[in-house]
Amino acid sequence: MTVDVRSVHFELGQKSRDYLDTKLERIGYAKDMIVDLIFVITKEKDFNFEATANFRWGVQAHVEERDFDVTAGIDKLMDKLELKISKEKEKVQEKK
Repeated sequence: MTVDVRSVHFELGQKSRDYLDTKLERIGYAKDMIVDLIFVITKEKDFNFEATANFRWGVQAHVEERDFDVTAGIDKLMDKLELKISKEKEKVQEKK
């Protein structure tokens, strides 16, 4: 699984990057299912968080979240992403 983190209009600090890496451990069970995981964090008045997971069978999962705090936004985004990944995993298992 390749993880790409992009920050737009601001510099993502090492502390925030480490926090994101810690949260990525929650979806460690899906490392063999996901080819690419792309995070885009944009700062305007608040922070806009986007994550796109590209699964090895060609499906994409995209989630978005907005928050004024980076760590709270990462938490909410990872909750949504984890739910999306588990649903996709269930779909694939049902087809087998």
